[in-house]
Amino acid sequence: MTIALHPRERAALRRMRRPARRRAWQQAAMIAAPIVLLISALVLGALVWSGAAASLPPMVRAAASLAGGDTDASTFASPGDGTTGTAPLPPLPASLRGIAATAATGVTAAQPFSMRGASALDRARALECLSATIYYEAASEPDDGQRAVAQVVLNRVRHPAFPATVCGVVYQGVERGTGCQFSFACDGAMARIPNPKGWARAARTAAAALAGSVFAPVGLATHYHTYAVTPSWNRSLVMTDVIGAHFFHRWKGVWGTAAAFHQAYAGHEPQPLPPTPRLADPVIAMERAVPVAPPLAALSGAKPRLLESGAPLAEPPSAAPTPAAPTPESIAASQILDRWKDSGKPLR
Repeated sequence: MTIALHPRERAALRRMRRPARRRAWQQAAMIAAPIVLLISALVLGALVWSGAAASLPPMVRAAASLAGGDTDASTFASPGDGTTGTAPLPPLPASLRGIAATAATGVTAAQPFSMRGASALDRARALECLSATIYYEAASEPDDGQRAVAQVVLNRVRHPAFPATVCGVVYQGVERGTGCQFSFACDGAMARIPNPKGWARAARTAAAALAGSVFAPVGLATHYHTYAVTPSWNRSLVMTDVIGAHFFHRWKGVWGTAAAFHQAYAGHEPQPLPPTPRLADPVIAMERAVPVAPPLAALSGAKPRLLESGAPLAEPPSAAPTPAAPTPESIAASQILDRWKDSGKPLR
């Protein structure tokens, strides 16, 4: 049953409900205000971080992007001043003389690297040398940064200005101490024990590159350096790309064309470690038998107590005549000065 209310009564009832409704809105606002402030702070922080992150050095951004779930900082401990050296170009072969100097334009992807016919030892050494380069030069780089470094090494193997083996390229110039083509081989970085996770990641990248994987964005780059250094060859080459913390460059003119990368892989990889000075053979650590002299007793008849003395017995000294006492005549005939002739006489 519905009770009809007088309009005045309905108006009074609405006036009574308004304070309760106002109190409910106030309570809701008190609850929602902290939530809104928290969300606003998070959004503002994200915007500020995105702007600040853009100004961070590339290597720091790369390390931050890789560090998800892995708190071991040594995984990303590659040097910050990595750079390659350069080498003089050989005489231009006849096969390249017909190519115009302006033929090198844009970025041309390298051909897949091939180790066809290489021995198991060569493959193992090439993998170790390339893994070391990737780890010590680009451990903190993203995957593309590591692939780009590997591509530079393999591009050099096929360029006539560099050795025709992977290890030969990686450790070229190390015998001079200050002429390393890759900075990690001379700057002491190899004294650091590799992080297992970081090394495994570098080895996977190296194995893929040696198996024919090509990183096309850097093209035919043969040089690189980080943002932290400016090598002397910086303006004499052409930049192909910027990957992570590294700037990649190729030769200008004919030597930067695909036709110039005609050097075949030579095999016979050298030792996958930088050469060190060879120490002289120790005196007592002989690899062959050394004849020993016969016992001295058999030659000299030494007495038993002297068999181990190490030297034969000396012959007894022969009797020598006793020198005669000096006479005044002999003293006078000597070369002694007059003021010293009486120095040996007793005092009176």
